[in-house]
Amino acid sequence: MNKSDLIAAMAGKAGMSNKDAGDCLDAFLDVVADVVAAGEEKLSITGWLSFEQVTRNARMGRNPQTGEALHVPATKACKVSVGSKLKAAAKSGGAPAAAEAPASSW
Repeated sequence: MNKSDLIAAMAGKAGMSNKDAGDCLDAFLDVVADVVAAGEEKLSITGWLSFEQVTRNARMGRNPQTGEALHVPATKACKVSVGSKLKAAAKSGGAPAAAEAPASSW
């Protein structure tokens, strides 16, 4: 699924035009980018996804062609974590499963 397919699916589910759905998706992505770029807080969509900026420490690496040791500087990256509802959807092969009843002790 690409971005235009996602926009069409969102528009169908929400009963809105593709343009409005595209504007909503673009606004969401802009907010995620702004929060991650600022690096001051973690953006969490409970049960689904979380986004945060992380710092990777400087380290010594190795050039795979020559074997020469080289310094890899510290850098910032984006960490995306998957929530429990998205994990459940992936395991079930579809929509997230409803809360399961506790197992019987029989």
